[in-house]
Amino acid sequence: MHSAIFLIELGSIILGLGLLGRFAGRYGFSPIPLYLLAGLAFGEGGLLPLGTSEEFVAVGAEIGVVLLLLMLGLEYTASDLVTNLKTQYPAGAVDFALNALPGAAAALLMGWGPVSAVVLAGVTWISSSGVIAKVLGDLGRIGNRETPVILSVLVLEDLAMAVYLPIVTALLAGVGLAAGSLTLAIALGAAGLVLFIAVRYGRLISRFVSTEDPEKLLLVVLGLTLLVAGIAQQLQVSAAVGAFLVGIALSGEVAEGAHTLLSPLRDLFAAVFFVFFGLHTDPASIPPVLAPALILAVCTAITKIGTGYWAARRAGIATRGRWRAGGALVARGEFSIVIAGLAVAAGVEPDLGPLATAYVLLLVVMGPLAARYTEPVARRLFDRGERGERGGGGRGETASQEDGSGRADGVGVAGDVGVAGEPGGAGDVGRSGGSGDPRPVGEPDPADAP
Repeated sequence: MHSAIFLIELGSIILGLGLLGRFAGRYGFSPIPLYLLAGLAFGEGGLLPLGTSEEFVAVGAEIGVVLLLLMLGLEYTASDLVTNLKTQYPAGAVDFALNALPGAAAALLMGWGPVSAVVLAGVTWISSSGVIAKVLGDLGRIGNRETPVILSVLVLEDLAMAVYLPIVTALLAGVGLAAGSLTLAIALGAAGLVLFIAVRYGRLISRFVSTEDPEKLLLVVLGLTLLVAGIAQQLQVSAAVGAFLVGIALSGEVAEGAHTLLSPLRDLFAAVFFVFFGLHTDPASIPPVLAPALILAVCTAITKIGTGYWAARRAGIATRGRWRAGGALVARGEFSIVIAGLAVAAGVEPDLGPLATAYVLLLVVMGPLAARYTEPVARRLFDRGERGERGGGGRGETASQEDGSGRADGVGVAGDVGVAGEPGGAGDVGRSGGSGDPRPVGEPDPADAP
């Protein structure tokens, strides 16, 4: 009887998630808020609390976090990461200052203490790579000039997670300064070692893991990831960081094959993770924190737009591309929930989980809207004043600003691929660079001159 109820509950959860995902896909928005709402409905204080399947959902949630970070690591090669560190680190510093500090300040103003401040800083800092990648694809912007800048900011955030998560884990565990410093040193040492091995011996590792049999490749990569994640967790380094580093170490055909095979598993267990987070959030606790969550969401949406604008301007992108880059970075999602989930599990601050849930729900809905409408709204607000100052301007100058592709000439070239609204292969987000343009991200493009 117990197993029958378990199967009924689990089947109902998975079926419900599938239907919610189809609904979100039909109307072109991320399913993450629906998954969170499903968790709220079937969790503590919800409509129909689960009875027997919650333990399995908890294990599935842990696997979901591991697979999310593994798949993120598979998107980048070690050389990509090193290049981004060398060329785009100022953008990462601006991103941290504009988006992490407001979260920390909000926690301190609410009297939550320094540990909660560090956690909330991470919640407001990290953009959702999954939501952003989907939005860029839906809007046809994978090949736009500003897209490599967006990816560079995301890569730097992902790299920062390798440092940030061990710090948060140590703070939440309440370890002393010496133990916390040791944990951070282990994390940094492991990250540096994996990057070194991946750069020097990545082909050998990939050759060792590689196999033409999809079943064996799936088992080897998944088993290796869970093993490394477990060892990392045992060493008080986040399991998510261990999975991320495994993804970085794999490259070439192995990474592509593993990405294809593991994507369905990632989607399944990631959905279970979002449900699990919602299960442990009482819906009645959200209304009291809705106002601060809304204020924080609006403030950090503006700061993310500023981050993208500054980074794109530094890379020599035209004005409209700068606004598009800023709007694309607004969405928060999976990693904000991962960070908040660590704090909820540690029982640090009762209101932190509800605040993070409301915050992510708001921004995961606002994110796609910001990506679509930030540039036209900014153009309407700012171009009107500029045209008045120019006294009408010339035809070529107007065309430069009206062109939606980021090109300065306002004329589509027949052989140009990857520009929004034009046919042609754009490449995948992540490993391929996403731009269809061999020019380095930091090198200005004459066609994109402001």
